[in-house]
Amino acid sequence: MWSADQINLYKSLFRGRDDVFAVRWEKSGKSGYMPAYRFDPYRYRLHQMHGGTFQNYTEKDYIPYDSHQVIKHLEGGHLAGIYPLLQDNTSWFIAADFDKESWVADCRKFIQVCHSRNIPAYLERSRSGNGGHVWMFFEVNYPAYKSRRIISKLLELAGVFSVFDKESSFDRLFPNQDYLSKKGFGNLIALPLYKPALEVSNSCFIDVDTLKPIADQWKFLKSITRIGSNVLDELD
Repeated sequence: MWSADQINLYKSLFRGRDDVFAVRWEKSGKSGYMPAYRFDPYRYRLHQMHGGTFQNYTEKDYIPYDSHQVIKHLEGGHLAGIYPLLQDNTSWFIAADFDKESWVADCRKFIQVCHSRNIPAYLERSRSGNGGHVWMFFEVNYPAYKSRRIISKLLELAGVFSVFDKESSFDRLFPNQDYLSKKGFGNLIALPLYKPALEVSNSCFIDVDTLKPIADQWKFLKSITRIGSNVLDELD
């Protein structure tokens, strides 16, 4: 169903750490994300029988972010997220997350400012349909502290972010850290084109003016322009 070209294109755009990724879980009315692990369920069950928990279970390994996991996500087998901040504190993209009632207006203002500064920016409606991610993709992996500083300035220029404005629909950036700490992988972003959400016109890229899903998502992904480091450096 999925061609190698499609999967390679997807992985080249939505590119984070390849040694680990996250999956969404839901249980007893609660939900969240956690790293995906590979382990022997029989040995884990024995561990549980002796009072152990998954947290202190040592016979587990991270599952890499690869083509198989992308396909599983696209087909709705799991909802995957990636960790954009790489081990050298760079990233292949930066995305701004918007929610609350004014998310559409704020996304439009932000995208307009980005385009005025030669920064191609693309709007994805979130899985819930109640917010949006504005994505910007890089030609090469770029230092997170610099890209976050640049995009924060553009958010302020658009009037959608201020440390004094608690009503703004802007929530956070991905990555949301300049540098990796000694604990964890930084924040994660859910991957787009998740089949169950896509079927109700969410988790997809949309036209900024009409808010309608772009008819051919794969043709659209192929047309995305990636930002050169020289363009970013000029804005820093």
